[in-house]
Amino acid sequence: MSEQDLAGTWRRIIRGDGKSWVAFAHGTCVVLPNPGPSVDLAARAVDILREYGPVHAGSPAGDFSTITLDPGPGWVVSSHHNDVLTYVGPDEVSDNSDLAVGLYGRTKRNQDGHELDVVHVEDKRPR
Repeated sequence: MSEQDLAGTWRRIIRGDGKSWVAFAHGTCVVLPNPGPSVDLAARAVDILREYGPVHAGSPAGDFSTITLDPGPGWVVSSHHNDVLTYVGPDEVSDNSDLAVGLYGRTKRNQDGHELDVVHVEDKRPR
């Protein structure tokens, strides 16, 4: 998925016009609902994802839940941090079960949590 497509997907998914967010290369998004005016959004999101992105089996970092998007297409895989979400598109998985989608999304979050490659920043703070 291109960076522009990913940004458009997250714009469609995130509810609330005032929420700033940062998207990472593998589809993970960190929502920053109330950042202060002087906060560097990308740096704050990197800090959050560095701590809450990597998967550690047998710990809360391995937990996830799957949300089917309505309207679709695709799913959001949540994590042990309420503001860390990962998009999984229908073309990325052949098995549409919650388990398969969730495990795939968790893998993408793990990649983003290690690589920390910011591809889009959406700043919704009042000017």
